[in-house]
Amino acid sequence: MSDTQNPKSEPFSNAEKDPDDWTTGDEPMTGAQASYLKTLSEEAGEAFDESLTKADASKRIDALQEQTGRGK
Repeated sequence: MSDTQNPKSEPFSNAEKDPDDWTTGDEPMTGAQASYLKTLSEEAGEAFDESLTKADASKRIDALQEQTGRGK
C-alpha cells in the first residue's frame, strides 16, 4: 500500500470533522465532554449547560477554549 492509499497519511481525521456533520452529534454529550466543559465554563465564568448534545458541546468547548486560551 502506498502513502496515498494509507488513510493514516491523510491530513484530515474524524477529529477535524464539523460537529454538524457527525452522525452521533445529536446524542447527549459524553462524560469526558461534560467534565472538560464544566471546567472550562468555571474558568470562563460561564454557565454550564448539562443538556448539550455531543455536537453542541464540541462547539461550546471550542468557543470556551478561545475565550480562556486553553487547549490551543
